[in-house]
Amino acid sequence: MAVQRDAWRLREPSVLPGFGLTLGYTVLYLSLIVLLPMTALVVKATTAPLEHVVATLAEPRVLAALRLSFGAALLAAAINAVFGLIVAWVLVRYEFPGRRVLDALIDLPFALPTAVSGIALVTVFAENGPVGGWLAGFGIKVAYTWVGVTVALVLIGIPFVVRTLQPALMALDPALEEAAASLGARRWQSFLRVVLPAILPALLTGFTLAFARGVGEYGSVIFIAGNLPLQTEIVPLLIIIKLEQFDYAGAAILGFLMLALSFLMLLLINLLQAWQRRRLGLAA
Repeated sequence: MAVQRDAWRLREPSVLPGFGLTLGYTVLYLSLIVLLPMTALVVKATTAPLEHVVATLAEPRVLAALRLSFGAALLAAAINAVFGLIVAWVLVRYEFPGRRVLDALIDLPFALPTAVSGIALVTVFAENGPVGGWLAGFGIKVAYTWVGVTVALVLIGIPFVVRTLQPALMALDPALEEAAASLGARRWQSFLRVVLPAILPALLTGFTLAFARGVGEYGSVIFIAGNLPLQTEIVPLLIIIKLEQFDYAGAAILGFLMLALSFLMLLLINLLQAWQRRRLGLAA
């Protein structure tokens, strides 16, 4: 019994009510907000006839939308991983006029309604817009193409990478880089062998969050995508279309597929992060 009491003992003194009450509230809250809707989606999708499932997933529009949604989200997350690291590095390592304003602008995609972001992107990147018109002179079309979808996902995903990397860069001791430099390491060697291994778990986390956010994005994409069948339709839009057509089973099938693929990606990244933490622990 003593062992059991030790196992259930609080890690630190708490001002909240007892363990049973707080745990019960946590389980109830997560069940109502997360588990119950997800369970309903899974049940609705798995109880559909197999023929309907195959027919839905084999639709050319669905296959094209899946390629666009996951491909654009993956590309946007990769772009954000590179440039988000640069932005986070500048905000953490340098002091300059306007730094606080620039740091506050990173959170702007969080505050803006996604529809506002989409309208702003169309205004800028349409062929009659300031940037879109200039790019059109080089034969580059952004609005109503997959490029526009990627641009929208870059916009809404950049805060996840920057805000995840900033604490990791702040916790990184500059003395490690100085020690590497004193041993003759070049700047790129110090970054690859000292800085990058230390911030890699945070970078993977930011990449995952940006990717997951991009896969499910709707509001900022539909305006700049143009929603052309087989070209610029995203999966969330197809789900809404099926709901409007009263094809609730088809919408649930697509929703379950998105849920399963996103879960697999998150699981893979979490496994990579756990491996990285073990590797760093053994190296230390």
